[in-house]
Order: sequence, then C-alpha cells, then structure tokens
Amino acid sequence: MELKIIFHDEGVFIFCILVPLGYPLLYSYIYVTELMRDVPVTVIDDSKTALSREFIRNLDASQWIKVVGYSDNIPDARQHIKEQQTYGFFRIPSDFSNRIVKGEQVSVGLYSDMSAMLYYKGMFIGATDVSLDMNKKIKIERAGKATDEDEKMVVSPIKSREVALFNPQQGFASFLIPAILVLVIQQTLLLGIGMAGGTAAEKGEYSELVATSRRNRGTLHIIFGRAFAYFSIYAVQAAFMVCVVPKLFGLTQLSQGLDLMLFLIPYLLSCIFFSMALSILMRNREMSILVFVFTSVPLLFVSGISWPGSAVPPFWKGVSWLFPSTFGINGFVRINTMGATISQVAVEWRALWLQAVAYFVLAYMSCRTIIYRERRKDKTELREPFM
Repeated sequence: MELKIIFHDEGVFIFCILVPLGYPLLYSYIYVTELMRDVPVTVIDDSKTALSREFIRNLDASQWIKVVGYSDNIPDARQHIKEQQTYGFFRIPSDFSNRIVKGEQVSVGLYSDMSAMLYYKGMFIGATDVSLDMNKKIKIERAGKATDEDEKMVVSPIKSREVALFNPQQGFASFLIPAILVLVIQQTLLLGIGMAGGTAAEKGEYSELVATSRRNRGTLHIIFGRAFAYFSIYAVQAAFMVCVVPKLFGLTQLSQGLDLMLFLIPYLLSCIFFSMALSILMRNREMSILVFVFTSVPLLFVSGISWPGSAVPPFWKGVSWLFPSTFGINGFVRINTMGATISQVAVEWRALWLQAVAYFVLAYMSCRTIIYRERRKDKTELREPFM
C-alpha cells in the first residue's frame, strides 16, 4: 500500500524519488569549482606612490584578486558594487608610503559585498598574502647587508607550512556538501511522508494510509510495513548520495564501507519513524512544505558544521538534538571526511538508535490514534489484535 502511494502520488514521488536524486547533483555542480578566484575589485589609491602601485600590482597578480579599475572616492566604488561590476574595493591611505618609510604600521581598507562570504574570503586571503610578502621584502631591506641565512632568519625565524586537514584545498564543496547530503535524506522524508499524511487527512482517506480494515494484522505490522517501504527506497538513495555523488565531483572520501553502512542504518530508521510520527499533525497536502522546508537552513547551522558548535546557544543546541540530522551530519562528516571508524562516532551512533526507538514509539502511538479515530467514525466494534 505504501509503495503504491509513493509511486502514484506525484508530490510524494517527487520528494522521495526525484529530489534525492537530482538535488545533490545540482548542489554539487554549482559548487564544484570549490574556490572563488580572480574576484573583481576596484582600488582607491590616495597615496599614488611607487609602493602603493607595487601593492596594487601584487594584488592583481595574486590568484584571488583581479583589479578591474580605479575609483577616486568611496561613493563611486560603492556604485560599482551596486551595479555588480565588482564585489569590493581597497582603499590605500595617503600616508601609505610615508608610514612604511618611518617604520610604522599602516592599514589598507578592504570593503566587501557581504551578500556572498566567498567573495570576502578571496579578497581577504589575497590581501593578507600580498601584505605578508611585502613585509618580508621590507624586513630584508632594513636588515642591511646580510648573508642569505641572515635574511632567512629575519623573514622567517621558524619555518612553517599551513596544511588544512581533511580539506587541503579549503574548498566550499568539500566542507559543506557532505552535511547537505545527509540533511537532504531527512528533509525529503519529512516532506514525502508528511505530504502523504496531509493528503489522507485532507481527503479523509486514513483507512488507505494505515490500512484500518478488519483484515489488517495489527499496528506493528502497519508501522513495519510502511517503514520497510521507505527504507528499501532510501537505502538505494542514500548509497547514491553518500557514495556516488562525492566520487562524481571529486569530494573527500575516507570512509570504510562497513562503517558507513552501520552508521546509515540507524540514521535512516530514525528519520523514517520521525517523519511518520510527525505526519499525523499534517492537516492538508501542502502543510508539510510550509512546516518543514524552512527548517533546512537552521538545522544546518545548529548541527555545528556550517556554524561552530561551540557558538550555538545551549537552548538551540538542545533543540537540535531532537532532529536525527544533527547526529547524522556530525557522524557522517567524521566518518566520510575525516576517516573515523564506527567506534569513534559511538556517541552519535547510539544517539541515532535511541532516536529510532523513541520515534518508533511515537509513530506507533500516532498510528493507534488514527486507527481508533477511524474505527469510531465507522462505528466498528471489532477489537484489533495488539501484535
């Protein structure tokens, strides 16, 4: 019965079949370039000296920034941003060269269009690299006549190299796509199962949704039957999302197959029972879309991946524990991106099993409520077998 609903209801079919297949591909394709390079900027050069021109040339030569023009004042540079000709501008102060010659610290203003953080990141990294390189040259010039070794000691007393663990290219896709893939599983189940529940409530067809006829063999059989239908479909969908999609777009994959499978089983079960328990609250077909779609971005933030978990307020952190995606995202990222084993994500794994059991109980109670309500409506006095 549930498979019939999935494949014959266009809305449920879209959310449970098409969206899990198409959305990960679309989102990964959009961010496949990973980094923003050659961000177009303008420059306000109030110094107009040899040093300021060198600074501008170095900015333009970096892989992050492309100087596309000059402005005489801030309003003119802002207008370029409004017209989307550039995404920011640098302002070099009039005392730029004088302060450097005097051995004083000087500041260069960076103004960025903050509607997209990636533009700011590119400009900030580019400006930082250029300022550090120029600083090295100034140190060498001020050191006077010295050997090559003395110059090295002046520029870099301790040799170091920065390596970003588990995301060496520091790309946006490698950082965020794995979390989104896991979140898509939960959200599409909420939308699909919620739409099925809302449709049944709207049309008064709960009897088809939970098989409330005299011939059904008990509430547990209904729950397990519905859960098996979604689990059999989402086992394939999940394998596609967490194994095939990262490989297609060259994302980091350090997971072992068995660990990943053991982790996904309780996650799928908790998401399915969670969705079934909430579906009874849907009063019409569109209600699941209004209730669940807007939660996607907040859930991504409170998971502690897109926004540091230590900065999430305790109240919202507690709220996030009600959703399987919080433990699913953190556990999956550690297994897939950081190469953790199932024992190293034992906290998340156990939490998902506890959620699966808790939401199974809620789904069972919801199903019983529907059955009793429908049978009272039909004035049926037949007692349903408990098991």
